[in-house]
Amino acid sequence: MTEWRKVRLGDCCEITSSKRIFYNEYVESGVPFYRSKEIIEKAKGDTISTPLFISHARFKEIQESFGAPQKRDLLLTAVGSLGIPYLINDSNPFYFKDGNLIWFKSFNGDLNSEFLYYWFKTRSAFQMLDKIAIGSAQKALTISSIKQISIEIPARDIQDRIVTVLSRYDALIENYQRQIKLIEEAAQRLYKEWFVDLRFPGHQSTSIINNLPQSWQKKTVEECLIFHGNGGWGKDSHTGKYEHPGKVIRGTDIEDIKTGRYSDLPLRFHTDNDIKKRTLKKNDLVFELSNGNINNIGRCLLIDDIILNNTGDNTICASFCKLLRPIDRLHALMLYWEIQDMQTSGRMLPLKKQGANGINNFDFDGFLSHVLLIPADESLISPLEIITRRIGRIQGEIALLREARDRLLPKLMSSEIDV
Repeated sequence: MTEWRKVRLGDCCEITSSKRIFYNEYVESGVPFYRSKEIIEKAKGDTISTPLFISHARFKEIQESFGAPQKRDLLLTAVGSLGIPYLINDSNPFYFKDGNLIWFKSFNGDLNSEFLYYWFKTRSAFQMLDKIAIGSAQKALTISSIKQISIEIPARDIQDRIVTVLSRYDALIENYQRQIKLIEEAAQRLYKEWFVDLRFPGHQSTSIINNLPQSWQKKTVEECLIFHGNGGWGKDSHTGKYEHPGKVIRGTDIEDIKTGRYSDLPLRFHTDNDIKKRTLKKNDLVFELSNGNINNIGRCLLIDDIILNNTGDNTICASFCKLLRPIDRLHALMLYWEIQDMQTSGRMLPLKKQGANGINNFDFDGFLSHVLLIPADESLISPLEIITRRIGRIQGEIALLREARDRLLPKLMSSEIDV
């Protein structure tokens, strides 16, 4: 059995933060500047939703005087969503917000920064960070308290082996995520060419009457649905008539689910009526109505068997989302990819309303009257069906990889398994 020993984090690396950057120093383009929100997005492999920048000159000034994050350094969220680690895997320059993030750098030979990254992903790390966090309304981590944390580590070569095992899972997950992105882009190009620009196979010989191919139909979104309704939230415990446990898909969960991540879905309790009206079924769409980031309004998730198998019985969508139930699979696919094209092309923008209170909303009635085209020849849908199923299969593979890695992680990080 490998011997493990206890070390104090402050003795193994430099733990610090950044130099303050003021709001008036933001520029339209330059060196990326990250807050906790952006680091969480990067940790998940998501696209940065609200890009911020500082000038190259300001970054160079800071870098020369105080240093800047380097490859294999580690950042940890310190406010709000506490304790989410981000390991820097490239040499692309960026800077980050002081107070929001804690910076681990200049590791000595005792501790592998990647080993520490995986330690921060364990439940024991989460419990320890929660215990030392200060504040009540909004908890925060301090550099001084982080420095005092002691963790059990094996010899450096064993750390390296553990990192190798776990990083193989992450590399596969990242590769699958890249595949999904490329396949989705291909699907969106196909949808736009065939069903928006009407350059579908055989279009040269198809009669066009009033900008509509012969036998095709114009349908409003509402005409593509048999039902649409509000999401719910339920209660956090079994209380009175709230007796049915079930997961809830929020707008913030949509991108996570698309990359096989289900662990953060909240489990709530719902009424009989909630379950009858709101339980998600195959081919349903979860549509995000409201978000603090206006770009996120209109995000959409197409429910399939893989999602239902991973979320369990009685899954509903949350209050700031809508449940859309299409007539059939054809209408589900056409509506889903129409929504994706509306998002990427900017056609969705006129329906998004920016509120003075910081909450952005959506003209849902206007969306229901939006018109899309339904082809007469259902075989035209076949490529979209194939692509959509392929994406679903890859998402399922990612979910299995995440589950296997997450089962292995605590065992490797607690010496339960030797490597």
